[in-house]
Amino acid sequence: MNYGFVKVAAAVPRVKVADCKFNSERLEGLITIAEGKGVQILTFPEMCITGYTCGDLFAQQLLLEQAEMALIQILNSTRQLDIISILGMPVVVNSTVINAAVVIQKGKILGVVPKTYLPNYKEFYEQRWFTSALQVSENSVRLCGQIVPMGNNLLFETAETTFGIEICEDLWATVPPSSSLALQGAEIIFNLSADDEGIGKHNYLCSLISQQSARCISGYVFSSSGFGESTTDVVFAGNGLIYENGYLLARSERFCMEEQLIINEIDVECIRAERRVNTTFAANKANCPGKEAVRISTEFVNSKDLNLTRTFNPHPFVPQGNELNSRCEEIFSIQIAGLAQRLLHTGAKTAVIGISGGLDSTLALLVCVKTFDKLGLSRKDILGITMPGFGTTDRTYHNAIDLMNSLGVSIREISIREACIQHFKDIGHDLNIHDVTYENSQARERTQILMDIANQTWGMVIGTGDLSELALGWATYNGDHMSMYGVNAGIPKTLVKHLVQWVAENGMDETSKATLLDIVDTPISPELIPADENGEIKQKTEDLVGPYELHDFFLYYFLRFGFRPSKIYFLAQTAFSGVYDDETIKKWLQTFFRRFFNQQFKRSCLPDGPKVGSISISPRGDWRMPSDASSAAWLKEIAEL
Repeated sequence: MNYGFVKVAAAVPRVKVADCKFNSERLEGLITIAEGKGVQILTFPEMCITGYTCGDLFAQQLLLEQAEMALIQILNSTRQLDIISILGMPVVVNSTVINAAVVIQKGKILGVVPKTYLPNYKEFYEQRWFTSALQVSENSVRLCGQIVPMGNNLLFETAETTFGIEICEDLWATVPPSSSLALQGAEIIFNLSADDEGIGKHNYLCSLISQQSARCISGYVFSSSGFGESTTDVVFAGNGLIYENGYLLARSERFCMEEQLIINEIDVECIRAERRVNTTFAANKANCPGKEAVRISTEFVNSKDLNLTRTFNPHPFVPQGNELNSRCEEIFSIQIAGLAQRLLHTGAKTAVIGISGGLDSTLALLVCVKTFDKLGLSRKDILGITMPGFGTTDRTYHNAIDLMNSLGVSIREISIREACIQHFKDIGHDLNIHDVTYENSQARERTQILMDIANQTWGMVIGTGDLSELALGWATYNGDHMSMYGVNAGIPKTLVKHLVQWVAENGMDETSKATLLDIVDTPISPELIPADENGEIKQKTEDLVGPYELHDFFLYYFLRFGFRPSKIYFLAQTAFSGVYDDETIKKWLQTFFRRFFNQQFKRSCLPDGPKVGSISISPRGDWRMPSDASSAAWLKEIAEL
């Protein structure tokens, strides 16, 4: 299975201006190399057969004939190849010349797409030589002895995807032709270009492609002229760019004097998933500009084994690279704004929060502190309640106390031991049986304490549970599952850990920093089972339900894109290669889907909490699922992996 991936490439060949024989040989070589690498669709720059900078030579009969002869040679030499190639060249149509993209496969011309918008300003004079698609009434053309479809409304259908084409300036138009093509079914847009360089222009170009691929919810493959074009007045850097729904997948080396093939895989299943849930995209079809698309079937070829060149971040929720600081600040700002509005609306006098010395309660406390600071409220009105139980270790207890002291909040310590022992007597439960009753009774006792203290102080209980726990149902129903506002409801566990570490390393005093970093290094545990003989945490969550980094990866691709288990498994194998073996991934994938379906009843009655990223499982927001939905189909597919 190829799981919806289509291998595409943008080629940047060496050219000699007006030397069609030389150029065609270079194109043939690149087509052959791309075929050998499993590329399914390959695009070249604008006018790659002649060179873009021929100027008035485009009016010369000899050059036009040489271009057609070069195309014949390319068709003959690639007759046995499955790859679809998109070439740029001048094409004569009823005594006029069009700037065209010619689509070929297995020795046949599938279609000719004329350029719609011809730039005729500053350094560009295309209207001097070419006729726009808007002025061409014909819908077919004779080329290389074949009569083939022609138009800027052609859609090419393969077994894996549907693609459309626009040429250079078309992208810069107010309403690019690709908008219409995408609304009519194009999942990938190919652009043959000859954009010249200027200070700052490249960044603007990248933003255009990113925006258009995002707006069209499509892949976008861009190939622009490079070394060999005339530098009489302008310079071409050879831009090869591949985007998917706004995100850059691959790029060429700019100003490179060697030929380049920029190869990557566009996930059309991902594009289809985005379009399915984006009702605005569907609604926009009613206002689709341009002519109705003409659909052209390509030659069927057997799918080759998928060899991925793109990578997948094993931690898709965690900010990466240069945007780290700004993303973390934005995440905190969303949480703070949500809590601030709720505090002001309710008129709550205090914020009541249970502090365990673990990651989630630490993050929630940091959000409370920053919110109170922003509202100009005293941190003493944040009531941090630590509630030692049977499984509380010295490490987490002291971290909880130290953190609250360093942040200057009010501290209350209320042991739950005696209350739980009395409760076990009341219900006839053996204290030595450490089962679900033993564990959940402690969680519910803690929640009761928090709720009652909130009543005492005209306060609000701040929930600490995170997105990953809610997805797995790793919370006690009507225990830590419940609060008056859940500030972490949109934060997955991998991001919780990262955010706490980011706060520790940015602007905290040394005492608070040391405590926070130790909390980050503490094993994740509900601490509901007594510690081991050394006083260390015995009950480790990730030993019981699996690594959170795997579950967050599963959660992201299941909810964000609606991928099936087999594809998520395939992506996890790629992302976690060398970290987890296949059996481990499969084991925890099965756990994820079993728990996700079985625990929906807890998510159906979640407290309010802010959506932070691209995923929310609030029953009032992104995720609405019946609590008794069957997981059989998903688990069956996992079992067959």
